[in-house]
Amino acid sequence: MPVREYDEKTCENKGKGPGIWSFNGVLPSDEESLIRHDRLIKLDPILVSVHGEKPNPMDETPLEAIVHIILTQNTTDKNSDRTFANLMNRFATWEDLACADDTDVADAIRLGGLADIKAARIKRVLEIIKETTGAYSLDFVVDMCPDDAMVYLMKMPGVGPKSAACSLLFSSNIPTFPVDTHVHRVSNRLGLVHTSGLEKTQLAMAPVVPAELTYQLHVNLVHHGRFICRARNPKCDKCPLTGECKYFAEATEQKVEG
Repeated sequence: MPVREYDEKTCENKGKGPGIWSFNGVLPSDEESLIRHDRLIKLDPILVSVHGEKPNPMDETPLEAIVHIILTQNTTDKNSDRTFANLMNRFATWEDLACADDTDVADAIRLGGLADIKAARIKRVLEIIKETTGAYSLDFVVDMCPDDAMVYLMKMPGVGPKSAACSLLFSSNIPTFPVDTHVHRVSNRLGLVHTSGLEKTQLAMAPVVPAELTYQLHVNLVHHGRFICRARNPKCDKCPLTGECKYFAEATEQKVEG
């Protein structure tokens, strides 16, 4: 599926200025952002050479994606996948889930940890959606300006910038760029950003990541952070990005001086 495009009627700032939480076709005008954009285009094929091409499967609806992402918090991908499957098997419809006792929902997702907190968040998300739209569906976000969709989702309990971006990107290929700890670390080590927190990194990266590369760059940067550019003992000897890496250059210089 191609990257979703938005016209002026759907997205008021289309063609007038850069996005805030997404790439909308207009790059920020500052030199640092332009360099960041060009470097990401250069880095993509190098990452692909190691981690492979990553087409977006888009195998969940926007609502399934946001619930699944809430379940990923403070647990492993494997546990969250099993927990999401348990939840979907336990409740036949979203209405059944919304009307269920909190304890029943928590029991269905116990495997993923923080079950009581996540159960309350999921039920509140469903309540908000039903109150504002009259249905248990988030399909309408596909037709919203990406920045507006991000703001709408971030009003949900337990949904921050990363979770909102994941929901939009994974379900509908909307060019929002999620930043987790791996993307944050790798981006800073490469010198793409100089940020102290995930949200600041996402705000710096999202408006400049080429729309057609958003999913692939996100997934491959996550993989790179997990398996090569690790928080402790990064495998710089296995990394194809050393020629682009500020962290490696500084570490090499320190060794020479030492």
